Amino acid sequence: LAQALGAGMAPRQGGGETTVSAEPAYLRKVAGAAALIDGIRHYGHLAAQLDPLGAKPPGAAELTPEFYGIAAEDLTHVPAIALGFDLGSAADVADRLRQIYSGTIGYEFMHLEEEAERFWFRQVIEHEEVPRYLTKEEKTAMLQRLSEVDGLERYIARAYVNVKRFSIEGNDTLVPVLDCLFEEASKRSARQIVIGMAHRGRINVLAHVLGKPFARIFDEFDGRHADVADSETGDVKYHLGFETEKDVAGTRLFIQVLPNPSHLEIVNPVLLGVARARQRLLALGATRDEAAVVPVLVHGDAAFPGEGVVAETFNLSRLNGYRVGGAIHIIVNNQVGFTTDPSEGRSTFYASDLAKGFEVPIVHVNADDPEACISAMRLGAAYRAKFGKDFLIDLVGYRRYGHNEGDEPTFTQPALYAAIRKHPTVRQIWAERLVREGLVTQDEVNAIERSVGERLASIHDDPDRKSEPDVEPVTGEYGAFVRSADTTVRAEQLVALNERLLSWPATFHVHPRLAKQLERRRDALGAAAIDWGHAEALALASIVADGVHVRMSGQDAERGTFSHRHAVLHDTETGDKYIPLQHLPNALGTFEVYNSPLSEMSVLGFEYGYSTADAKALVLWEAQFGDFANTAQPIIDQFIAADRAKWGQDSSVVLLLPHGYEGQGPEHSSARLERFLQLCAEGNLRVAYPTTAAQYFHVLRRQSKLPNKRPLVLMQPKSMLRLAEAAARLDDLASGSFQPVIDDPAIQRREEITRLVLCTGKIYYDLAAADRPSHVALVRVEELYPWPHEGVSSAIDRYHNLAEIVWAQEEPKNMGAWTYAAPRLRASVGNAIPIRYVGRPERASPAEGFANSHQVEQARIVADALAAPKAAVRS
Repeated sequence: LAQALGAGMAPRQGGGETTVSAEPAYLRKVAGAAALIDGIRHYGHLAAQLDPLGAKPPGAAELTPEFYGIAAEDLTHVPAIALGFDLGSAADVADRLRQIYSGTIGYEFMHLEEEAERFWFRQVIEHEEVPRYLTKEEKTAMLQRLSEVDGLERYIARAYVNVKRFSIEGNDTLVPVLDCLFEEASKRSARQIVIGMAHRGRINVLAHVLGKPFARIFDEFDGRHADVADSETGDVKYHLGFETEKDVAGTRLFIQVLPNPSHLEIVNPVLLGVARARQRLLALGATRDEAAVVPVLVHGDAAFPGEGVVAETFNLSRLNGYRVGGAIHIIVNNQVGFTTDPSEGRSTFYASDLAKGFEVPIVHVNADDPEACISAMRLGAAYRAKFGKDFLIDLVGYRRYGHNEGDEPTFTQPALYAAIRKHPTVRQIWAERLVREGLVTQDEVNAIERSVGERLASIHDDPDRKSEPDVEPVTGEYGAFVRSADTTVRAEQLVALNERLLSWPATFHVHPRLAKQLERRRDALGAAAIDWGHAEALALASIVADGVHVRMSGQDAERGTFSHRHAVLHDTETGDKYIPLQHLPNALGTFEVYNSPLSEMSVLGFEYGYSTADAKALVLWEAQFGDFANTAQPIIDQFIAADRAKWGQDSSVVLLLPHGYEGQGPEHSSARLERFLQLCAEGNLRVAYPTTAAQYFHVLRRQSKLPNKRPLVLMQPKSMLRLAEAAARLDDLASGSFQPVIDDPAIQRREEITRLVLCTGKIYYDLAAADRPSHVALVRVEELYPWPHEGVSSAIDRYHNLAEIVWAQEEPKNMGAWTYAAPRLRASVGNAIPIRYVGRPERASPAEGFANSHQVEQARIVADALAAPKAAVRS
């Protein structure tokens, strides 16, 4: 024992036992050596050579023995076994760990909360349980791959001078890193890989990782784009997606790169939604199979800390309603954002530091060391498989040219680009290494380069080259689509479903007050008392019974912001949950509902992505208040409204946006109906503002049945949720359908009507409750897009003596539906009858902030809409 522990310790006999005494000076050396070892693990990345351009790493005092009160010579006096290592002294251990932790890879995992994870990293890294080096065959294959990546970029640069392509050059190893992930994932039961990335390197990834034909890529550079949408808009080549299948390590892998707009990180939550849906679809006898689908997010170094959606998406990663078993993140680190240096673009040392707050392990790696890059990805794949959590690789490279190929980078980074001009490519560096190692000759290197160039030239110069479209073209304006469906449900089926929704285990303790509220739903079926939340529950139950998967999420979606849904019941004694919609007998579909985090952009992006991957599902996102959708506007603008026109992609996501003026101030009144209507064109959306629980029931069922999948934007009520006049009867649900236009049910003698007031939504009940003159009729426009021209025209034609038509709304004149409806209403009416606006005047803010001001203005609008006509009668 004394020999093992060193000369500073000696055995001492006493009481029949052998103990060990130690000199204090020696113990200080052991303690200092142990602290140094821990410091190398913790701070070794600060001394790693991560910059391909040779910038000196900052280092850290914690990496020196002096920091721990010992000298370098003291390490030689401490045996390795005292530190848990087998051979040599503490000096040998320190030298070996410096090679591991301060080479061309820098590891950050000591911030992880779980000791089991930290121990796993130490074990795997220090004992090389994940292969650190490439075999001879892998090295020569790497040369071939880097030659292909480099060759495509250089060929495009020659063939299409100064044309934007957002070159991968400087981070060429991204392609073999993705190749490695596919191989590692396939060994761990993966069947699908889904990738989200911005434009940097995208064309090269599509070509080499997914196998997008070079002919199609050249066609896109030549301006010959395959038609994917009837709109004739499409998108630029470096935003397009692609999907394919390929054999990897004996496994058939489906691989998809999602289409992505210019908002660099906005695809992040969309990708996770896609992955979640695919994991459910591939599950065999389970809820989801997280191993089957691996999500990969490729980030930019400036965008990663700069765009808030990154943090929002990380926050989803470990939540039950959104987890996908870990995403693999890769930062393509160019060391410059457009023209901004890191010191001016972020407040963190590393571009990746944001991820630490979410306990994500980070590996920084020099992109000019392909062997180290592959090791990093192998580690990431193993970590995801072991712990089911996110993993991040910071691929530190550079950008060989400007932000795009038309930029002059020396205007803003002259010193950096002077170094880049002198720096060899990673292909050249790797080739020189293999020549030194005797694995290839320079002639063989040159032959590979020539072969790549000749192949590209033969494809590019082929006069008969053909490229097929990525997807089947979608055609037709909304009017060409099926616009109605049978949404009826047998009354006896609704009664049976209602009973199941009001049932829970005998041992489950529902809150007494809530139990009484729910009990009223049993009696409601025998009266005209089915309110909004009740109609929704019956609609969703019938949809699930039909075999549709229903997913709902949003802030407080389980209970409902206004305590109207109660899809999830809570045991008052145990806190356990019970979801009646998950216990419908003989139901062919499934139901899930989740309270979302306080994030609109990431959650709506997630649900949108989910809906694109599972076309048969009914996916609903509810905003706590409609104006909360303001924060999700990039998802709405760049994906939901334009995906079909840009990428030929369909979604049926439903947006439930509480809207209506009840004096709750500017931020809790308006869901910005005008914004959605402004975005409507080419049949891209459905926008409705239903006024009855029956209408809501039928529009949800219609959305689940229509074959042409498009997003549905629903202005949802607040005050109407329990309004008796908006309630439904059982027969209203069992028969009928969604009505785009509802005529005035109170009118007996249409010939007496001289003023027709058209409105949409909640203001109808304000108008109907007022002391209405006998010459005024109220017509509700329930669906705004597509504009129900036939329904509006038919309603107007029923009144033969109209003197004027009024469009009444609560919203200011520059908001709400007026500016959208006015020209369409004129087309439906013709020129014979004047049309007048009644509502709030143009305003900068959506609503009054004072309740009394709201009441005065609301009363004025109602009075003005119902005032006596000024004109004569139409024959």
